[in-house]
This record gives sequence, C-alpha cells and structure tokens, in this order.
Amino acid sequence: MTEILKINPADNVVVAIQAQHKGSQIEVDGQCITLQEDVPAGHKIAIRDLAKGENVIKYGFPIGHAIEDKKAGSWMNEHNIHTNLAGLLSYEYHPKNVELNIPQEDRTFMGYRRSDGQVGVRNEIWIIPTVGCVNGIVNAIADRLRQETGAEGVDGIFAFPHNYGCSQLGDDHENTKKILRDMVHHPNAGAILVVGLGCENNQPDIFEAFCGDYRKDRVKFIVSQKIEGDEVEYGLKIARELYALARTDKREAVPLSELRVGLKCGGSDGFSGITANPLLGVFSDYLVAQGGTTVLTEVPEMFGAETILMDRCANQQLFSETVSLINNFKDYFLSHGEPVGENPSPGNKAGGISTLEDKALGCTQKCGTSLVRGVMPYGERLQVKGLNLLSAPGNDLVASTALASCGCHIVLFTTGRGTPFGTYVPTMKIATNSQLAANKPGWIDFNAGVIAEGEDMQQVARRFTDYIIEVASGKLLNNEKNGYHEIAIFKTGVTL
Repeated sequence: MTEILKINPADNVVVAIQAQHKGSQIEVDGQCITLQEDVPAGHKIAIRDLAKGENVIKYGFPIGHAIEDKKAGSWMNEHNIHTNLAGLLSYEYHPKNVELNIPQEDRTFMGYRRSDGQVGVRNEIWIIPTVGCVNGIVNAIADRLRQETGAEGVDGIFAFPHNYGCSQLGDDHENTKKILRDMVHHPNAGAILVVGLGCENNQPDIFEAFCGDYRKDRVKFIVSQKIEGDEVEYGLKIARELYALARTDKREAVPLSELRVGLKCGGSDGFSGITANPLLGVFSDYLVAQGGTTVLTEVPEMFGAETILMDRCANQQLFSETVSLINNFKDYFLSHGEPVGENPSPGNKAGGISTLEDKALGCTQKCGTSLVRGVMPYGERLQVKGLNLLSAPGNDLVASTALASCGCHIVLFTTGRGTPFGTYVPTMKIATNSQLAANKPGWIDFNAGVIAEGEDMQQVARRFTDYIIEVASGKLLNNEKNGYHEIAIFKTGVTL
C-alpha cells in the first residue's frame, strides 16, 4: 500500500495514507523529506517550507493559509491552517466544455411504475403527520398495521413523526409544507395516509390543496379532531384499505435513466476526497450518461469550491442561479452573526480535514465532472434529468431528507467516521476507509477504502454500480435492516 499520496501536481502537501512517525522519511517528487512530528492517517504533511500567510494547496487549490512558518515534513492541521473564506463574493462565468465519453449500456433495474408516471424503488406504506401533535397517533396506526399484516407483500410500513406543522411563520412554515407535500408525491410509497389534528397552522384541508394533483386512490387524508371516537381505529381502517391496494403492486424492468440518486457526505475524513467521494463522482457521471439523475446538496460545504460548479453550469441562467444558491446561504450565515468558514466538525478535524475549503474540495467530487442541468430551492422537486444542485444545509439528516424530498430514490452517503441513520428513502453508507468498514459492518454498506489500498477506481466503480442497481431492485441497506427511517425539516424561523 502507498504510504502517502500527492493528489495534484500543484499541491504543497501530501496526505498520509498510513500513519507516519517523527524522524521517518518520505520521498516526494524525488526529494527526501524528514517528518518533524507524528502524523495520523488521513492528515496532511508539508512537502516544502511554508511561510506564514502562504496558501496551503491540496487538490490543486488553496484550502487556506499557514498561520505560522512551517518546515517541510510538518503536520498541517486546523491548528496551523486558517480558512481564506470571507463573506459574499461576485463571480464570473467561465463555462467549461464537458464531454463524458461514457457509452450507453441500456441497463435496467426492477422498480415500481406509478399511475402518475413516476417510478419507485420501494413499495412502502407511509403514515405522515401534518403536525407534531399527532405523532403518537401515526406511530400507533403504523404499529398496529405492522402487527396485523407483518408488512407481507410490501417493503415496509412506516410512520414519520416530526416536531413541526404549528407555531411556525413565513418561510419556516413553508419549509414544513413543502417537505410533507414532497413525501405525498414520492414514488417509493405505494400508499400514504396523512393524519392531521385540525387546529394546527398546517391546516389539513389547506395542505391537501397545497399538494396539488396527487394519487387520490393511494393517498388519503384524515383530521383527528373531526373523528368521533377512536381516531387510531378510524385511521387503521383506511390504512388497511391502502395496504390491500399497495400489496398488489409488482416490480418490473425499468431503464436506468429513471433512477434518481442523492449525493451526500457526513463525518468526512482525510480519505473522503481520495476514495468514497471520487467514487460517487464516477458513478454520478455514469448515471448521467445513461440518462439518469444525480443531486448534490450541502450548500455550506460547497464554499471554497463553488467556482468549480459554477463553471460547469450548462448556461448563464444556471450560473446565476448557482451564484444565488451560494450567496443566499452565505447571507443566511451572516444574518445570524455566524462566519461562513467555520464548518468542519470535531470529527472532520480528527479525520484530517482542516478548513471548509479542504472539506468542500473533497465534497464536490461526489458530483463528478458532468454539466449542471438544474438548480433547486429547498423543498422543490426535480424538473430536469442530469446533475442538479439543491439548496439545503450540511446537517446529515436535514440534507438527506431534502434529497429524498426532491425526488431521489436513494441517498448515497459517504463517511469516514460512520453513522447509522437513514432518511425515508434507502440511505447507503459508503466507508472512506477500510478500518471503518471493518469496525461497523452494521452501518456500512460499501467499502471504498480499498481504493486507497490500490484497487483500481474503475473496477470498484463497476462493483459499486452493480450494487446500486441491486438496491434499486429491492436489496435492503443496513439502515433498512436496522429499521432506521427518519425525517428532519430545515428550521429557519422563530417558534411561536
């Protein structure tokens, strides 16, 4: 196994693939460098003397600047690198000509065709509350229906409690309505029961109208305060009827062009931009070349790499929308008195990520090299195929819920630290390093760490693609096996 990796010829740091020890020597570009201190795996080593204020270069781009003079062989981390990020910026459009040159393979997966023309990869029964006050009711209905049926003939029966739907104003209230509306329209549900209370801000009748043209045979609404007697028994009766319909649905061969996949990372480490994120980039380009769709979100984790995405916008209008996507989120930070560059978490730093630019340049690799074909506000649904950008924060469950809500069938989630959660669509965990994959087999679904150990990227990508098609065709992920299905809605305003 290679002990160090220089990612780009312009870099003035290398990444330690294996832990390095003080006094040992590494060879970079024909030069022997003596390590000044111990360096953990995934972390950066200076390969020449760096002056105070000089940019630290990784991936061929600045990831911040040195805050003190450092000798070659020094461990470069959050204690001696500071972000270059500031506030709102002006940008210029420098469009790039992108040609994927990936052959069309006419592959298929086994999905569910819905009456509204969409395709799902699961056939589940969902019980959705309009307001947190009825969380107990939706949980009770789902539990009773599971006990009665064993979920035989469907892929699962789930309630999705949340804390919102009342005491919200303005855009904050709209966020809740949009995410719940998007769930009503999601094709991974064979049938849905929406449960309201009756006095909430998110009035059930108004919310039903807000949902627009939905599958009225498969989506039903009830208002608990209008029900005489036991609302759980009443809801269960309707849920039984929905279950009887959904269990008649069958999988059929569907072109891969119908697949919509979300791209997300969390608990990133120094290997994320070397193994798992580039692997997702290869897959994203492949799926787009097959006519499919991928979606990149986590806008704050684009800061520092945003111009790479802007220059890949297919036209001037998309460039302008991407500029707004970035600057609106920066303005959100600044309006709350928060700096735009303090994103890396303690886990990120422990794993070898020192600044937001360091994180962003690794993060954006998840979307490969395709042209950006769409830009979506938070809570909006996909309109175009190809690579899309979606407005959402970096928080793992909030961002993953947003990806599911825009219409993604599956969320691909790379991680160097590990996490067990799942949102309301299958949430695949891809390990950036083999140690994590070995330590947490009940969390991790695919190990990209083998790339750092010398396995060919294209070979791994082929296995990865085959696995994703299996998942789209019904193979369960660990979050599904563990029963982890959750939603989180972006909170942006006051609570009354």
